Amino acid sequence: MACSDRLSQLKAFDDTKAGVKGLVDAGVAAVPPIFHHPPDPHAAPVPPIFHHPPDPHAAPASAIPVVDLAAAANDRAGLVAQVRAAAETLGFFQVVNHGVPAELLAETLASVKRFNEEPAEAKRPYYSRDPARRVRYQSNFDLFHAPAASWRDTLFLELPAPEEEIPPACRGAVPEYAREARGLGARLLELLSEALGLHARYLEHDAGCLDGGGVAVGCHYYPPCPEPHLTLGTAKHSDPSFLTVLLQDGVGGLQVLVGGRWVDVPPVPGALVVNIGDLLQLVSNDRFKSVEHRVVATSPAAAARVSAACFFRTTGAAASTRAYGPITTLKPPRYRSVTMAEFLGYYKGKGLDGRSALDRFRLPSSDDPCI
Repeated sequence: MACSDRLSQLKAFDDTKAGVKGLVDAGVAAVPPIFHHPPDPHAAPVPPIFHHPPDPHAAPASAIPVVDLAAAANDRAGLVAQVRAAAETLGFFQVVNHGVPAELLAETLASVKRFNEEPAEAKRPYYSRDPARRVRYQSNFDLFHAPAASWRDTLFLELPAPEEEIPPACRGAVPEYAREARGLGARLLELLSEALGLHARYLEHDAGCLDGGGVAVGCHYYPPCPEPHLTLGTAKHSDPSFLTVLLQDGVGGLQVLVGGRWVDVPPVPGALVVNIGDLLQLVSNDRFKSVEHRVVATSPAAAARVSAACFFRTTGAAASTRAYGPITTLKPPRYRSVTMAEFLGYYKGKGLDGRSALDRFRLPSSDDPCI
């Protein structure tokens, strides 16, 4: 496709302010070329992707560990060891007995679904690419930068935000879920601090990983796709955060790149998915791994996929003033120091292009680990 044709198609799509859901509602039978992704070079996933909620009584067949946080009461050292093993290898794990009420998780997913399935005219006032807006609805933050668009719409909230800026469908559950998830994030950073051999409050307080007190929430909606083999729900990427806590529904489709093969992260009832972000890999000097992951497009016969991701990173004035570098006891340093604002600016500018943003900040003399 000629560049001018592609740009005009991107603009035409964005100008509808209806997102991918608008295409589906219009009855599109073929995936437009702007959403076409090149063939994937990695091995096929094992086991197959879930297209329906799994049997709640069956243990999921997955390489992604499920960590029971209730174990801290009786075996703190064992729990830290589990978290350390996951953070140093896969970069992903799921947590149960995390303390976030099941009713709140269900209502959060229902709220995101309700908003996205409202008429286009009800959602249009929230559609924006203005980064100054704390609440914005859009399809693909990197629409004009990425090599291909993804089959996904997002309501992005930088919390706290004025209640009147939040869509009515999401005003109750989503901010409450974010508050609960932030508390969980602080607990996880304690475990990860101990996994590095540091005191429990190191990452949150000494390193300042939660400075600013806010949390960013990406409420994602993946409509059924008429030709899922041609596109992706979310392209391969790692997260520009210290830590991400993800609430996913039972549809499935999240995959992690492990040893050159895509591995499913199957839905586990009541669980939350946790993954290490780029900034924590940087601060840990490559001890912890921010691993690439993606979401495959939902098949035409399946339900829409819904998720809510909480990204824990520096917010407010600290985002442009506090610099983060490798922990001084972890030498030699493999990265230069960077502010959250600089890291996010580079990440958003390049889009989900298949390259790790960490490479930009890696020192030339450092090793180049295979992750």
